Amino acid sequence: MKRRNFIKTATTSFLSAPLITNGIIANFHNGSQKESEFVKKLKPIGRILEEEGYYVWCNTPVYGKDGKIHVFYSRWLDKYGMSGWISKCEIAHAVADSPESVFTHVETILKPRPGFFDATTCHNPHIQFHDGKYYLFYMGNSNGRTNTKRVGLAIADDVNGPWERKDTPLLETGEPGAWDDHCTTNPALLKHPNGQFWLYYKSWNNKEYEEATGGIRGNRKYGLAIADKIEGPYIKYDGNPVIDFSYLGDNQQLEDAYVWFENDLFKLIARDMGFYNHEYGLLFKSKDGLNWNKPEIAYYETGHYFEQPPKPKHLNRYGRLERPQLLMKNGKPEYLFTTSQGGKYNTASGYIFKIE
Repeated sequence: MKRRNFIKTATTSFLSAPLITNGIIANFHNGSQKESEFVKKLKPIGRILEEEGYYVWCNTPVYGKDGKIHVFYSRWLDKYGMSGWISKCEIAHAVADSPESVFTHVETILKPRPGFFDATTCHNPHIQFHDGKYYLFYMGNSNGRTNTKRVGLAIADDVNGPWERKDTPLLETGEPGAWDDHCTTNPALLKHPNGQFWLYYKSWNNKEYEEATGGIRGNRKYGLAIADKIEGPYIKYDGNPVIDFSYLGDNQQLEDAYVWFENDLFKLIARDMGFYNHEYGLLFKSKDGLNWNKPEIAYYETGHYFEQPPKPKHLNRYGRLERPQLLMKNGKPEYLFTTSQGGKYNTASGYIFKIE
């Protein structure tokens, strides 16, 4: 799909009518919020992985061969504050007998490796189980900044390891002037019904793309890369980006995608960054995994589900649920795992919903 055709498709598929001005966009949003069936099925369970001395983020669950629930999550020392994820993060492993029982920290499985693409941080874990092996996709960077964020992969025969880490990233950035010339991050993998592996990833543009397209610099979008084998090589889809809000104005964005296939539809859940607001989750549907409908509300802000103390001064993202990941069972979503600031130690932790 060429860029011009994608813009035309995006306008009609997301909004069902052309948008001309920011005022029209605002009127659309004010009057057209739509709940998904997904949001109506969510039952709040509570916080998990409240670890003293740490911020906990990005918890991604999977059933182990032992029948237990294994979660892989980002964490960093609280002395670095919320921004520690970009330069001080590691990926740890926890286990529980069931999604609603206590999760116990097991060990750190991925630490930054000096001299490699993940030299300064390991973040954004996303776990998958295929053909008897566990595949942990993640993001690493090498300079503590966003411009070296790259998607990496670690593999294990057993959920308890050992983990074999690839020395080079699965996805590099695009050429200067491309929509994804800044970074590759937030991986979300789908095994396509045709047997291919579709890897969705977040990126954003530098100055040249902004000037060429009339878009917005630094606007987060989602692209797709496809491989015949789960370990790659991954080839970027010619029609990227497949989800792009920048042409709607107001610097609308999204991030934290998780994608799955259910009832003959591709489905994608993500965090809203301005389509409705900055607190909701978004749910997209697609017949082909390339062209997505107008998003519906996938979940609400924390205050919709539970009460918290007043916002501490040092937490600027308080009240949001981020990094949605699903615990799948027999091809169906069973639990929604998210993360949120706050909790027992006024840092951040996981938060779980049952999908009824």
